[in-house]
Amino acid sequence: MNYAEIKKTDIANGEGVRVSLFVSGCRRHCKNCFNKVTWDFAYGKPFTEETQEELLEALAPDYIAGLTLLGGDPMEPENQRALLPFVREVRRSFPQKSIWCYTGYTLLDGALEEEQANCEVTRELISLLDVLVDGRFVEELKDIRLVFRGSSNQRVIDVKRTLSSGNVVLYLT
Repeated sequence: MNYAEIKKTDIANGEGVRVSLFVSGCRRHCKNCFNKVTWDFAYGKPFTEETQEELLEALAPDYIAGLTLLGGDPMEPENQRALLPFVREVRRSFPQKSIWCYTGYTLLDGALEEEQANCEVTRELISLLDVLVDGRFVEELKDIRLVFRGSSNQRVIDVKRTLSSGNVVLYLT
């Protein structure tokens, strides 16, 4: 997996001050995407052990609320496979910090509605998240007043409550 960027103090992509990892690779290609350069799976730098250590170090300060995964799309199967061991380590090392993920795919019954996005690690990766912002960006539904999302069709989902209840529970309305 490649990544496009790391932001070590991001306040735009989740609650609090966060460390954000922008992965490369997205097949959704939403019209007027804010980050088209990350559609290419080969864009950026390789996600290595050193990258993971850099991210873990950036997550350590008390003022960091958590990790945000976005891109590209972290929920492309090849990205999921690369991210799962790292997300497990983040959860183990920083159980008090939240993990947010942005995807153009749609959550349904603990997996992704779009079959091509699911793989052998999808359910486990989703279970390690606290918040999932799902759904394609739709230019015609863009609303700059929305919190943590770009268009009104996207949902900010409380993953833990959703998985325990069996119904989508929104984190923010």
